[in-house]
Amino acid sequence: MYIPFENIPDESRIWIYQSNRKLADDEVVAIEKKCLDFIENWAAHSTSLEASFIIKYNRFIIFAVNQEVQAATGCSIDSSVRFIQDLEKEYGIELLDKMNVTFKVGEHIAHKSLIDFKKMAKEKAVTSSTIVFNNLVNTKAEFLEFWEVPASESWHNRFF
Repeated sequence: MYIPFENIPDESRIWIYQSNRKLADDEVVAIEKKCLDFIENWAAHSTSLEASFIIKYNRFIIFAVNQEVQAATGCSIDSSVRFIQDLEKEYGIELLDKMNVTFKVGEHIAHKSLIDFKKMAKEKAVTSSTIVFNNLVNTKAEFLEFWEVPASESWHNRFF
């Protein structure tokens, strides 16, 4: 059952999928429709999940599940991963590769491999004050508070 993202509780569990490229506006519209269809039918043990999603910066797909109503289970999480894999194939994007870093360069959002980001840190092309996207946050509250943060306040700080 779809719930608007702003109405889903702050304790809801989230999953963040970052694209290796910026999605075109028409791709975002199509992906939003597919996500809505998926969320409307997402279930755990035949019980509908109270869930939501948003797409941020034409690059991040964020799913949220209100675990207080019905917890996401292994099978339901697997079905969401299959859905994300289908999006990867259809749009020629990578959403599941966790060995990449996305960060802000002014108003631009950059996407680099972890190795390249480490090199950039060593060369001082990025600093501990560079705004990074911490995709390891687990709840909507953490997402709202700690997703876009200076690298010094994230797991990225180990590179500085």
